[in-house]
Amino acid sequence: APCDFFLFPKLKIQLKGRRFETIEEIQAESQMVLDRLTKKDFQGCFQAWQRRWDRCVHSQGNYFEGDE
Repeated sequence: APCDFFLFPKLKIQLKGRRFETIEEIQAESQMVLDRLTKKDFQGCFQAWQRRWDRCVHSQGNYFEGDE
């Protein structure tokens, strides 16, 4: 899913190493990170996702690894 490759890593990078006192602080900071994402960020996410599933379809069941 796109969230696994796009949103979660972006959140993790921004929040890593920080200490929060409350769940509300985590939610507020997470919301700020998400609010900074642009339309271009999301377009890139879905274009990369489409390339991944295109590779799966074109592999016709053959195993592959990496970006080859």
